[in-house]
Amino acid sequence: MTTTRRDMLRVTAVLSLMAATGLIGEAQAAEWNQAAFEGKSVADVIKALGGGSPEKGGAITFNAPDIAENGAVVPVAVTSNIPNTEQIAILVEKNPNTLAADFMIPAGTEPFVSTRVKMGQTSVVHAAVKADGKWYVASKEIKVTLGGCGG
Repeated sequence: MTTTRRDMLRVTAVLSLMAATGLIGEAQAAEWNQAAFEGKSVADVIKALGGGSPEKGGAITFNAPDIAENGAVVPVAVTSNIPNTEQIAILVEKNPNTLAADFMIPAGTEPFVSTRVKMGQTSVVHAAVKADGKWYVASKEIKVTLGGCGG
């Protein structure tokens, strides 16, 4: 079967209509863990993500600058050397919402994430890794010279 330009336009129109009416957005929102993003402490977020008290993660490589000149774009990268890594989360203690990012790691993929987070002030940043149902954490203090969360 060959796809014509007209068929592609029809599919695009239907998907656009579904997005405009909220049908696609509602399905995606069901997967969003609102409680985790509303957590105000590291313990609250880990609990909302389904964990207990995390262990120190010596097998987690957490790369971030010691000093961030602009808190609006702080680069962080996390690599897990823990077998069967399922999830990686980045938490910023002093942000209004502690959970800055949450990534699901599909089986058979390299457990590595790299992103930029927004920080309002100097804070301890945590890389939380879930592997075999247990949580592990590596932490680092990042000093912010220019705030990114309204500062």
